[in-house]
Amino acid sequence: MRVFVTGATGFIGRALIPRLQRDGHAVVAWVRSPVRARGILGAEVELVHADTALGGLVAAIERCDAVVNLAGEPLMGGRWTAGRRAVLERSRIAVTEQLVRAMAEVKTCLRVFISGSAVGYYGDRGDEPLTEASSGGEDFLARLCRRWERAALDAERVGARVVLLRTGVVLGRAGGALAQMLPPFQFGAGGPVGSGTQYLPWIHLHDLVKIIAVALVDDRYRGPVNGVAPEQATSRSFARALGRALHRPAILPLPALVLKVLFGEAATVLLASQRVDPRVLRQHQFAFDFPTLDSALEDIVGGTAVAISPVKSRPEGAGEARYELRARTVIDAPLEDTFAFFAKAANLGVITPAAMRFSIQGQVPPMATGAMIDYRVRVGPLPVRWRTRITAWEPGRRFADLQEKGPYHFWWHEHTFQSDGPRTVMDDRVYYTPPLGLFGRLANRVFIRSTLRKIFQYRGDVIRLRFGVL
Repeated sequence: MRVFVTGATGFIGRALIPRLQRDGHAVVAWVRSPVRARGILGAEVELVHADTALGGLVAAIERCDAVVNLAGEPLMGGRWTAGRRAVLERSRIAVTEQLVRAMAEVKTCLRVFISGSAVGYYGDRGDEPLTEASSGGEDFLARLCRRWERAALDAERVGARVVLLRTGVVLGRAGGALAQMLPPFQFGAGGPVGSGTQYLPWIHLHDLVKIIAVALVDDRYRGPVNGVAPEQATSRSFARALGRALHRPAILPLPALVLKVLFGEAATVLLASQRVDPRVLRQHQFAFDFPTLDSALEDIVGGTAVAISPVKSRPEGAGEARYELRARTVIDAPLEDTFAFFAKAANLGVITPAAMRFSIQGQVPPMATGAMIDYRVRVGPLPVRWRTRITAWEPGRRFADLQEKGPYHFWWHEHTFQSDGPRTVMDDRVYYTPPLGLFGRLANRVFIRSTLRKIFQYRGDVIRLRFGVL
């Protein structure tokens, strides 16, 4: 299928696109900044500027079989003032209405429209069991979700099968709610929010994009679908599970009064209780990869094994290195497919956390020994220019790059690939030396080492979505 995606550069969209590509779908992304989107989404995604007129939107959708609508400003982006409410409504309802208007203009019948929603649809319901058939609430978020879903259902008039995906708290690496929760928990200062008794519907990011991928091709999915895991958790049990995953205490509560002072009505996102059951998914026997909270958090906090240590032996070309990073991934895809993906410089942004704002500068030369590639990344709050030179290029076997200009005193990265039947074993070896001598060695201990580990774990997540891993 050819799938048109909105919200493609967001937390869920960045994970969805490699999963769709893994299933053989072509992706067309509707984006506000094509330059930024190209750096995030890679070379294999067709981009359509969001500022295009209705005719351009119609032309783009007309070439597609399905639309996945993930657009929407973050709910926790600030207090819900009148202006902020208007932004939340416009980014969800107006965008959905615009998509449906375009669908009505296309000459061919669109097969399926999957549109985002949220468990906020149900309002604050205490310990009442909630299924897709339950009534909606009456607070601002519940009314917003109801209007959002009504706008999406209008696509049924043009013959599309409409799926309304009511998501809970989405857990994943390098984004989403967990990125905000982790810092206090890592310092042992985490704990339940509010009373701790409120139900907190959750789902692993990889299970959520799997639901979308399945619903695209399975005609049984229609109408509301609760995108939540089968294991229910309260704020208190969630905090305890996160503490276990991090091997930290999780006993310091965050009082409801503090949240209400900070966020006003927006605090209901964290304080409302919704005991949501994924009944439709169970009826269709959807197979969760992470059905329990412990398994989900263990995967996210752990992830790909990345070993970093002082250098024991240096290969040719890495004579100035002080530290060595190693990571091995067994990829469920043949060598030619795996190597082709990693050999495209434009795909570097796909496997780099979005917070680093990776972007290639200028034209990308053909990959070969001696080729130079310039790009920009963000290291913490600082933008950094990086120039790399390809020092080894052996198609189907290995390639290596050397930092010519950048934040490290020395950086050399070798990628090797080995066929294992229908699978590929990929080894990453990075030899590096931080800048500034003794201060750099201290910085490596304090934050560089943990930052590199997170970057390579994120790479592992994307590889798993794009190809599957064993």
